[in-house]
Amino acid sequence: MELSIPSAYALVLLSLASFRTWRLLSEDDILDRPRRYVTRLGDKWTEDGDPIPKDYREGLGKFISCPWCLGAWVVVGWWVAWQIWPFGVEVASVPFAISALVPFVNRVTTDS
Repeated sequence: MELSIPSAYALVLLSLASFRTWRLLSEDDILDRPRRYVTRLGDKWTEDGDPIPKDYREGLGKFISCPWCLGAWVVVGWWVAWQIWPFGVEVASVPFAISALVPFVNRVTTDS
């Protein structure tokens, strides 16, 4: 298999989709419960002074929240998928890319 370099358009799509995927996995509330399960933080722990559980996987928690760590692997995933099926991955990346821009558009258009 010969590797390809994405066009500027594909590069922007893959970059925005990678950012959105990283954000979804590391910070969005919708995946809070699975993150707590994987890191063994537990459902009852809060930041209000509760002791951190003894079996908490601190290294994994840091990895998940790090854009340089998990983010790099998310990028590799999108890039490898794009190498295998460029058109399909570009189509799949569009909703992620658009949703990555929504908070920025909201910030610009909302009076603060």
